[in-house]
Amino acid sequence: MAIKLIANYSKRLGLPGYSSHQFSVSVETELVTTDDVAGESERLYHRLQSTVDEQILHTGFVPPADYGMDPPEAKNVIQRDAGSSPKSGGSTQGNWRQGPAWKCSDKQKDLILKLVEEHLLDKADVEALAVERFGKGVRLLNKVEASGLIDELFDTHGGADHQGGRRRNGSAYQGSNHRRAA
Repeated sequence: MAIKLIANYSKRLGLPGYSSHQFSVSVETELVTTDDVAGESERLYHRLQSTVDEQILHTGFVPPADYGMDPPEAKNVIQRDAGSSPKSGGSTQGNWRQGPAWKCSDKQKDLILKLVEEHLLDKADVEALAVERFGKGVRLLNKVEASGLIDELFDTHGGADHQGGRRRNGSAYQGSNHRRAA
């Protein structure tokens, strides 16, 4: 009667940039006798371990520490898009409609543009506010950050949707203090 011995060896290594890679080997063999199951298991384990260790040495692509993050030059969209800074008084009119895609939702984008248009806000001032509050330009704001900017624009300039410090969409962000509503 043949006895099956099934062994698996796997190893995962952590790599920089919250990355990892893993390699696994499985083998199934038949033992003719049961005389040395322990010895055969040990031999098989060491063989699998050395095979995995040899293969896992070749890491392939290892992302840099800032992989997937916003590139450093994208932090200040004003300088890249218009060649001016918020304090220089340079205009960024038109920069928001062309260039890289907005990272917030389309509704948030439309609302920001509508507020700027309705209240005759200088886009450079709104851009400077975004950079001051979030360290990046308006186009690069994610949904939560865009929500905070919209709330601040409502707090500063008012609007039909502004009701007692909270917008109708239920945003929990209140004005420029960046605290969540209780």
